[in-house]
Amino acid sequence: QVQLVESGGGLVQAGGSLRLSCVVFGRTFSNYAMAWFRQAPGKEREIVAGINWSGSSAYHADSVKGRFTVSRDNAKNTVYLKMNSLKPEDTAVYYCAADRTYRRVVVTASQSEYERWGQGTQVTVSS
Repeated sequence: QVQLVESGGGLVQAGGSLRLSCVVFGRTFSNYAMAWFRQAPGKEREIVAGINWSGSSAYHADSVKGRFTVSRDNAKNTVYLKMNSLKPEDTAVYYCAADRTYRRVVVTASQSEYERWGQGTQVTVSS
């Protein structure tokens, strides 16, 4: 059974940093793209960042570009999201997700293309 387990969320002041981790169990992690999504209260879930299966290509939403960095360690079955210069508008539940397509070269922002999801981790940024 495939499981995605996130960690690293918490409460931080504006301008601070956090690093989210997502460990994947029960799947050949290195063959699939991974992504981070977030959902703020009253808003739809949106993609934040994604990385392809090999780590050679990454996507970052405009709202986080230059502040967040997605990376992966295939030896540890783990994808990371390093978040710097956090803003109150970054407050949300963050989810990691695993792509359904084997070795997709370019990260997709389409949520329907992600077949496995973590339980989410809360990130709260105070002003």
